[in-house]
Amino acid sequence: MLVDDHEVVRMGFRLLLEGHPGLQVCAEAESGEQACRLYPQARPDVLVLDLSMGGMGGMEALGRILAHDPSARILVLSAFEDLMHPRRLMRAGARGYLSKRCAAQELITAILQIARGETYLDPLLQQALENPQEAGTGNPLDLLSEREFEVFMQLAAGGTVNDIAETLFLSPRTVGTHLYNIKQKLDAKNQAELTLIALRNQLLAP
Repeated sequence: MLVDDHEVVRMGFRLLLEGHPGLQVCAEAESGEQACRLYPQARPDVLVLDLSMGGMGGMEALGRILAHDPSARILVLSAFEDLMHPRRLMRAGARGYLSKRCAAQELITAILQIARGETYLDPLLQQALENPQEAGTGNPLDLLSEREFEVFMQLAAGGTVNDIAETLFLSPRTVGTHLYNIKQKLDAKNQAELTLIALRNQLLAP
């Protein structure tokens, strides 16, 4: 199952994957919300999920699908070049993480490997994450819970409290509490400073 908010990208993936023996695209979704609705009917062996989409986004969709089906095999594709996203997503239950800049054959390899019940991580990311210096970075962002990190990313991208509440199905008061905690943990005074922190950590997609 392919989840990406760009139809041309999904079309390219479909042509690539269905040209390989044994691979078939059983469903497509253009948003995290649609992916959550379609997944129970599609029951794919592997879900290929874009991380950066409008609305709910890939990280929230990952959590919701895994809550419904803990055995879901999800490969996250991302344009992000940081190490924090793969660390958090693999910890949250993703079976694989791959840069959108990967070679076509690497995507096929990742899907086949995950379909066999294994995990797959972009080799360059794997090497960086295994670096002891990276393992203990002491980055304040590591203090954020998974929900706080999700709210932080949406705030950094310019989302309002009300918009985030609607997207994540939370009350504005709950989002406001997360915002307060995020600013305390990151020693940020306002939303603009949160955006600067995200930019410094290369957390905003190009």
